[in-house]
Amino acid sequence: MDKKYFGTDGIRNRVGSGMIRPDQILKLGWATGKVMKARGQKRVMIGKDTRISGYMFESALEAGFIAAGIDVMLLGPMPTPAVAYLTQTFRADMGVVISASHNPHHDNGIKFFSAEGKKISDEMELEVEAAFEQDIEVVASENLGKAWRIDDAPGRYIEFCKSTFDAKQKLTGFKIVLDCSHGATYHIAPHVFKELGAEIVTIGDQPDGININQGCGATYIDALQKAVVEQGADLGIAFDGDGDRVMMVTSQGELVDGDKILYILATQGSKSVPGVVGTVMSNLAVENALKSKGIEFVRSAVGDRYVMQLLTEKGWSFGAEPSGHVLALNKISTGDGIIAALQVMSAIVGANQSLDELAAEVDFYPSVLKNLQLDDAQKMMTNPVLKSAIEDAEKKLADKGRILVRASGTEPLIRVMVEGEDRQLVESLADELITVVKAENS
Repeated sequence: MDKKYFGTDGIRNRVGSGMIRPDQILKLGWATGKVMKARGQKRVMIGKDTRISGYMFESALEAGFIAAGIDVMLLGPMPTPAVAYLTQTFRADMGVVISASHNPHHDNGIKFFSAEGKKISDEMELEVEAAFEQDIEVVASENLGKAWRIDDAPGRYIEFCKSTFDAKQKLTGFKIVLDCSHGATYHIAPHVFKELGAEIVTIGDQPDGININQGCGATYIDALQKAVVEQGADLGIAFDGDGDRVMMVTSQGELVDGDKILYILATQGSKSVPGVVGTVMSNLAVENALKSKGIEFVRSAVGDRYVMQLLTEKGWSFGAEPSGHVLALNKISTGDGIIAALQVMSAIVGANQSLDELAAEVDFYPSVLKNLQLDDAQKMMTNPVLKSAIEDAEKKLADKGRILVRASGTEPLIRVMVEGEDRQLVESLADELITVVKAENS
């Protein structure tokens, strides 16, 4: 059965639109609480990123859960993976994050985690949607839920992050620039890396509710690249607004994305890695480089939940998306930007090599990604003219590249990716396909 409200990563929209309104979020909290009660569950933990609308939706969710008889633990601003971890350590039955991840401040969304710190099942999402269609029934006053704030959550999470750093030596001697995207890692990441011994320069650490992801962070890497070069730092690390993505930058300002981070994690550890999971967006060069080292590479659909599903099926630990969602399931149950970066730092220390050297082991094939905003991107994917144009482009590439055209799962966009050995041909084919999409949409 198709889901009505839930997308690939929870529920997300512009504030005031669709489900992302206080009245709807209150009812969503009640509906989720009703499903939890039916399953014998009693406690939920709520965290949020730093966008201004988080206060409004935190209160709405809290009211909805309490009306259903669920106790609520409030964390305040915390990275998404921190909520997943703390949900487990506090033995809550569910974790909820109010965040639109890498989107601008005017968007927001809701993500749900199970008691095991993993994204809730499709089955539970459908149950919540069914409950949402019913009228709210408030439980008797004596059965209402209670709410309280967890004041020591940041300290708990900082200590957990530090415990995942396995290198024998600390980070003394490293100069690192951190870009916290004015988001949920702003009061966590600097402490983690500083307490492990590194000299830290921090940017994007002054959230005002509006500036989250604004020209900074994992989706706008220019600010970090500039800061690393100006500061003469060894490397840079950028997180997105809710802290589940990470991008890194070498001392020369070269980008190290999720693909290269995955390669480093798979090849630099002390234990052999049988295989890893990338996505259909992962660069072909990474797949070939890993296979040359005897490491199997499997592609999932775009979305960290699909990477997670394949990792679980295979019993593997490492997976990633080029956009910076990196899974290290030997350390934490979900994608975590801080912990992924710490594993790379551990590899750097263990190999006694720089990030520049480790990242240079993979030479990406030229790749072009173009986005075009469309109101109905899914419908465009069935357009016969576009399908024919894709087939023609694939013939021109032959076996020396690949093409991926897809509708975004989180935004009203068509994404066109062309990758191959010949940069001029790659750029030309990407332009041709975008031109076709524009023509068919006019």
